Amino acid sequence: MVAHRQDMVEYFYSINHMPSQTQSQIQTLLDGSGITLNGTNPWDIQVKNEAFYNRVLTQGSLGFGESYMDGWWECDAIDELITRLFSIDVTRRLKTNWKEIGLLLASSLMNRQAGKRAYKIGEEHYDVGNELYKAMLDKRMVYTCGYWKDATDLDSAQEAKLDLVCKKIGLKAGDRVLDIGCGWGSFAKFAAEKYGASVVGITVSREQLALGKKACESLDVELRYQDYRDVNEKFDHIVSLGMFEHVGYKNYRSYMEVAERCLKDDGLFLLHTIGTTQSVMSTDPWIEKYIFPNSMLPSLAQITKSVEKLFVVEDIHNFSVDYDTTLMHWFQNFEKAWPTLNEQYDERFYRMWKFYLLTCAGSFRSRRNQLWQIVLSKRGVAGGYQSIR
Repeated sequence: MVAHRQDMVEYFYSINHMPSQTQSQIQTLLDGSGITLNGTNPWDIQVKNEAFYNRVLTQGSLGFGESYMDGWWECDAIDELITRLFSIDVTRRLKTNWKEIGLLLASSLMNRQAGKRAYKIGEEHYDVGNELYKAMLDKRMVYTCGYWKDATDLDSAQEAKLDLVCKKIGLKAGDRVLDIGCGWGSFAKFAAEKYGASVVGITVSREQLALGKKACESLDVELRYQDYRDVNEKFDHIVSLGMFEHVGYKNYRSYMEVAERCLKDDGLFLLHTIGTTQSVMSTDPWIEKYIFPNSMLPSLAQITKSVEKLFVVEDIHNFSVDYDTTLMHWFQNFEKAWPTLNEQYDERFYRMWKFYLLTCAGSFRSRRNQLWQIVLSKRGVAGGYQSIR
């Protein structure tokens, strides 16, 4: 009984002293970032629940994101907080936890983007609600990085991006184009309206398909609920804007084989994708659980390996800093629309979506994530490809 009582005393002593110890550990992890726990800068973390420290130390990025969703901490500038965290590569300082190991093993042992699993991303992310995306995106509902070279607002940045894609593939009236991951039909509609193209778009989101068909009716556009592996017909050109992030490293080669099979010999394939500077086999656990299930970012090494003996890499264009600007505009639109959106979504969703948009903005601002447009040909462009910027 005495021993048991002593154990209880020691237990409560450890609980009472744990926050200050774990707080010190977290602050040490932040060394060099300019972030101070409970500091006065807009990027400083304001801790509301002392259990936050241990949760981050034991659960890593998943615990960090979930604790924000639960209201355990606040920050006036999450985008700048994340930029500073990536500037010191804080993920390397945190010990790998079992959730990360489990995700890595699952990605290694099974094809998480094959069969019915290929449609999970549509069901859990893109089908979350068309009204949300209407409020957040530009008037054409383009859910990929805008091109801000000469743009001053989101609408013009997205139109500039769509036009850039058309020019890079040399699109002309009458060309038949395959759009892999067509979203709400934004590229298909633009290419048909502005260039007179005939477009087939495929998506794994029923919500996108329904709204996209309405947007493209009366145009030479066919939108389908279809996995890319099931396409087997010829096209003058192929584009894929922001879909390759859902393919998975085990399917990169088969994806490129489908594109090669469907592209005419003199056609061009433009791949627009977020990427990372390091080859990986899984994604961030919080992003995996709440935003993009069964997804991962490719590296240039993985992409170029997947196109060997299939394509010639004609052009690579990196404008990743434009994604920071795009995401901040999406967040501003989301924030402005929240008084109406909160009739459909709860406070936890608001915090989740805010965390998603602002952490992604920070990842591009820090240059941790990249955005590439890669132009591919089957046999090489005679005389060389002329890069368009």
